[in-house]
Amino acid sequence: AGRNDYNQVLVQTDEEEQLLNLVRLRYADNPMMLDVSSVSTSFTWTQSASAEAFKFESDSNDSNVGVRGNLAYIERPTVTYTPLGGKDFVQNLLAPMELDSLLLLSSSGWSIDRLMRVIVDRISGLPNAHEASGPTPLREPEHEDFIRVAKLLRVLQERDAITGGYHTVAGKRLPAIRIERTAMGSDEVRELYTLLGLRQGQEIIVLDTRGRRQRADIIGFELRPLLGIMFFLSHAVEIPDQDKAAGRVTVTRDSDGQPFDWSRVTGDLLVIKTQTAPPANAAVAVQYRGSWFYIDDSDMNSKYTFMLLSALTALQAGEIERAGPILTLPVTGQ
Repeated sequence: AGRNDYNQVLVQTDEEEQLLNLVRLRYADNPMMLDVSSVSTSFTWTQSASAEAFKFESDSNDSNVGVRGNLAYIERPTVTYTPLGGKDFVQNLLAPMELDSLLLLSSSGWSIDRLMRVIVDRISGLPNAHEASGPTPLREPEHEDFIRVAKLLRVLQERDAITGGYHTVAGKRLPAIRIERTAMGSDEVRELYTLLGLRQGQEIIVLDTRGRRQRADIIGFELRPLLGIMFFLSHAVEIPDQDKAAGRVTVTRDSDGQPFDWSRVTGDLLVIKTQTAPPANAAVAVQYRGSWFYIDDSDMNSKYTFMLLSALTALQAGEIERAGPILTLPVTGQ
């Protein structure tokens, strides 16, 4: 009977840990992942019943007849936590995502715009706030042309004018995209090819992971590692004014020396709000450094991006061997 309760609690605490790590990265604090390795329970059910009767003298008004019973149900869950760490874990955090994962997620229904802006660091020489894939930069990042490319690809995806898959070249099976012939003359395709430096008219374009320069017949992707994705999304965290004034976070500045508004990069992907009191309408919330950080339950864009981050974490870290000390806690309260 308690299975769904365990399910809900594990999902909730996984999301809280994910959010907490994004907030930590924004404050230049070390993230920590504590995996629930197992949940086991023991159940005890006891029952008893008894009847009692006493006979008194005939001239007495006293009587004593009764039935007693007892029912008891005890559940003792044991939760096992394993800190994720070690060489394999760090390597998986720092290893770039794979093009296969990008194609897989795109073909499964995820928006190509969301996928590219979260996963891709650079495409054919166009940076996607490249500096934001690590600790918060001091200078405003370049991102406008990349975002335009991502939005053009989304338009073509919505029209079913673009397909991701594989193309055989010289006996090798390579990742590629195909632009439908009927879309070739559209303004969106012409602008896309111009931005990426592609030769106009190509229907099938091979993809690779060399994204630092433009090539006429190939689209190059430079993909972020999982830690880079987390750093990038950490810039969606709104910082309390008192923490900014105290210098607890790095402030990025634009060319005029004014504080850069990171919502220009992440605002339509993810917004992590902050306030002093516990939020009333939060999909997920954590308290950190005296403030509450949360994702609004009505902010669907943020919820989908947060869901994508969980999927990417599972893809990238799913084969990590759980190593380190194990702490087993018997849970006796609510």
